Amino acid sequence: MWKKLFTKATLVRTLSGILLVIIAIITLITGGDILFFTIAAISLIGMTELYHVLDIQKKPLGITGYLAGIAYYTTLYFQKEEYQMLIFIAFLIAIMGIYVFSFPKYRAEQVMLVFFGFFYVAVMLSFVYQIRLLEEGIFLVWMVFISSWICDTFAYLTGVMFGKRKLAPKLSPKKSIEGSVGGIAASVIIGAIYGFILKEHIQLSFENPVLGCAIVCGVGSIISQIGDLAASGIKRDHEIKDYGKLIPGHGGILDRFDSVIFVAPAIYFLCMFI
Repeated sequence: MWKKLFTKATLVRTLSGILLVIIAIITLITGGDILFFTIAAISLIGMTELYHVLDIQKKPLGITGYLAGIAYYTTLYFQKEEYQMLIFIAFLIAIMGIYVFSFPKYRAEQVMLVFFGFFYVAVMLSFVYQIRLLEEGIFLVWMVFISSWICDTFAYLTGVMFGKRKLAPKLSPKKSIEGSVGGIAASVIIGAIYGFILKEHIQLSFENPVLGCAIVCGVGSIISQIGDLAASGIKRDHEIKDYGKLIPGHGGILDRFDSVIFVAPAIYFLCMFI
């Protein structure tokens, strides 16, 4: 059992994960422009990886997607959120215009992926930055990573050691129910500990910081696994192993941030309404 945890692949994955955590710590603590431009860059790279699935990453459709992503992040940076709906509609009209006037160069599936990729990656991932902007955001934003990376790490370790029953065999054969439960449990426990340690700093967000953080991280860990499996589903449909090779042991940006993409907006709204 223990030999499974000390393979070369596991070591590379672990070291890469540690480096990502260090980068996350620096950018999240610093916040401001450093976090903003880091998230924006990650979003554009993630969009590129997704567009590469249907070979549109360097074509007019894909370029239009990048421009929409830049425009969206510009509204966030200058706090002009009232223009975001205009961007969404103008973007949809633009890519449909490209589709129509270049027909039959592109398939409808490619057009839909461009719009989906913009919203799925750029918009949803931007909530990491938006959480950081909240009054207690410097403390709340860490729950995104407790819910996603902590859940993923403990789900992996628990699955390797105890996994027997498949969670979603047709999507991700290596994921187990035991691993899933282990990831959720770890997120809840660490979330509760986090709430206890920082209870003096997050009183505006939660009446009971320990319970609030435990609930938010627990719900977030469930959503993170949906995000992970959703990304796996897209890869399965298109018969690719990883979205990229940027992060050793993990793959591309989407392979590592697939759960964060789902969790970030969920944590934002959970913190707003719990």
